[in-house]
Amino acid sequence: MKEIGSRGMGAIVGLVGVTFRVWAPNVNSIFVMGSFNGWRDNEYPLEHENDGYWAVHVDLANNGDEYKFVLYNGENKITKNDPYARKLTNSMGNSVVIDLRKDREEHHFQISSFNELVIYEMHIGTFNRDGVENGGVGNFFSAVQRLDYIRDLGINAIEIMPVMEFAGDNSWGYNPAHPFAVESGYGGPEGLKHFISEAHARGIAVIMDVVYNHFGPSDIDLWQFDGWQENDLGGIYFYNDYRAKTPWGENRPDYGRKEVRNYLRDNALMWLDDYQCDGLRFDATAVIRYLDSENTNNKAELEEGYRFLQELNGEIRDIFPHKILIAEDLKADPVVTSGVMLNGLGFHSQWGLGFANQIKRVLLELEDKHRNLQLVVESLFFAFNNDVFQRVIFTESHDEVANGSSRLPEEIQPGDANGEYAKKKSTLGAIALLTAPGIPMLFQGQEFISYGHFSDTVGLDWERQTMFNGISGMYRDLIGMRNGRDEAMVGLTGHLTETLHFNQDTLVLAYSRSHADHRERPVIMVLNFSNQTYYNYKFGVPIGGKWRVKFNSSWKGYDENFSGTEVTSVSAKGPFEGKAHSVLVDVPAFGGIILIR
Repeated sequence: MKEIGSRGMGAIVGLVGVTFRVWAPNVNSIFVMGSFNGWRDNEYPLEHENDGYWAVHVDLANNGDEYKFVLYNGENKITKNDPYARKLTNSMGNSVVIDLRKDREEHHFQISSFNELVIYEMHIGTFNRDGVENGGVGNFFSAVQRLDYIRDLGINAIEIMPVMEFAGDNSWGYNPAHPFAVESGYGGPEGLKHFISEAHARGIAVIMDVVYNHFGPSDIDLWQFDGWQENDLGGIYFYNDYRAKTPWGENRPDYGRKEVRNYLRDNALMWLDDYQCDGLRFDATAVIRYLDSENTNNKAELEEGYRFLQELNGEIRDIFPHKILIAEDLKADPVVTSGVMLNGLGFHSQWGLGFANQIKRVLLELEDKHRNLQLVVESLFFAFNNDVFQRVIFTESHDEVANGSSRLPEEIQPGDANGEYAKKKSTLGAIALLTAPGIPMLFQGQEFISYGHFSDTVGLDWERQTMFNGISGMYRDLIGMRNGRDEAMVGLTGHLTETLHFNQDTLVLAYSRSHADHRERPVIMVLNFSNQTYYNYKFGVPIGGKWRVKFNSSWKGYDENFSGTEVTSVSAKGPFEGKAHSVLVDVPAFGGIILIR
């Protein structure tokens, strides 16, 4: 039944009426009931087609009607929501008939080149709660109100934390109860379509975070859907043996069943096609491909999960060659971003903790004498399969700023995230992030020194954006250099990185980035991880002539606490440290400068 696709399953709206189709291989009979027939549970029986699929056409049903299935397994009568329901009244409510293709407007939008992406991770429920009635959760419509700000920041891709219908209104989203439905508290399918349309109109791509490693654990009608189960486990959509175990319960989908693989495949294609998302970020792919991903000593692979990811990514790449596939794998395994033809998983890029962990270790060290500059170098020069853009890098993400951790400024200066060191060190991390090889990602509010830890019950404090407008401006300047729109900064979109200067005593690191097609336009970063400002600091450069200071983190326009060290241009001198030329620059404490020709 793979050819059916998602549009052949669930509630299919026709010119007249609705066809209801469901997979339930272990039932004797099924009925559909709803608002179209006064919820009479024995009026519309579904006919058995084949392979456990059942269907019926109901002339009286229409777009907007609520409905449920009534399944009979022997004497057992079960009432369930549609596994393919694209909309629910709420996670404990009813399925709702909706045609996602109705009144569809084709966006004809294409995501920026992957080497130019700057991603902004967003949690819809907390991103913008300002003005939401009765202090409710943020939603797609309130988020749209801040999209001009995101555009002006220079962001060209938003990654949305999962919006599959989940239990309650407050959640990170990693507990999907109804995978095809969009969280009702956020505004449902209509809200998501509006958000994506408005983002695209501003030149911003939307990447959807999806969860295929487990379902639930609560409010899941998929559980024992048609009454069959083994070992008191989940039934047809889940493994019913030792393979069911995940870090979130015994709720791993059965990748060995073609119907379950099709279910997940149809879900992925729905986000990319019906909603016109520009890519997918897969949560915890190691849980899909390993039996026990948390036990580093247990390397037992779940072969069926591995093949599922390969097949899905291969198909998506064929159908949507310009959309991006990102894995949160966290195993630093090059196979994740190797091509399917090479027996890799076929993702374009993957999250890795190496960059965040190493940069944070350097920034959180209290004394200069214990700060290890080599960690910064290692974080800069790591690449999967010799492709620097096969990794997504960050200093803050939803996991990095919760689960016992806090926002970076808070960790640098506990209790005083507004303090001088918190501002200088966290923005130094941002300079490294936005100039390092890789696809950089910010977490919402990072650009205005958000503090504390991330919680799904607390909205982003937008007053801080006004309070730290200068810091926000620094991020805007850095993003504008990184996102490919400034031709002078083309080096930051290239694969080539070279260390020009490394000094563990002064804690100064200088490196260049360049593009293979524009080697005459390298970009040079000089970062100072010490608490000392250096004047007339000398290091070697590969090309002579005049260099211009494009960026200086100590500019007082960014923050009044900053030193105000100002240099506009420097001229190359004689050879130094094996380089044909050298320059003298002033480098601010816990800061950096960027030079271009």
